[in-house]
Amino acid sequence: MAGPDFHYPRQRNLRRRSPMRPRRRVGSNLWLTPVMAIAFVAALATFQRFPDGVSIDWEPGAIAASFAGVKAAPTDDRLSANFGICHSGGGSSCVVDGDTFWFAGDKYRIADIDTPETHPARCAEEAALGAAATERLHEWLNAGAFSLESAGRDADQYDRKLRIVTRGGTSVGAVLVADGLARPWEGRRRPWC
Repeated sequence: MAGPDFHYPRQRNLRRRSPMRPRRRVGSNLWLTPVMAIAFVAALATFQRFPDGVSIDWEPGAIAASFAGVKAAPTDDRLSANFGICHSGGGSSCVVDGDTFWFAGDKYRIADIDTPETHPARCAEEAALGAAATERLHEWLNAGAFSLESAGRDADQYDRKLRIVTRGGTSVGAVLVADGLARPWEGRRRPWC
């Protein structure tokens, strides 16, 4: 036994204490809310999943205005022609397939949709849908004046001009998607068979 003068050795604190640092001030993340709201609306516009009665306008601020109950002023639709059907060669004004047409000597690809191929179609269902999409685009283009709006890139790999085609602020792409004859463009083609 230890005598009265015996002291047990002090245990050392094995954890080292770090010197006190001033606390960082945590900033507010409230700025993230409007950014996320804009991203959400953009995603909805991409997939064309708006509630009934809300049309997609591709002008800046038009989507937000439509959610606020304010209809954006439609663009001045000034382009028109008497469109025929042409399946391959160039023309002055004709529809090639559901997402491609010639207008005023230039070949255009509708930038916001993908439609079934018509030449060559890979199966009978694709051929039928492609023919229906071609006919619907032909009818739509001949129904009145329209506008060609920039889609970001000027042309695709086949030198077709990439444009969003609208009438009264509504995209023909949205019309074809609503009719079940097209898909929203996702950056690449997917098979229809």
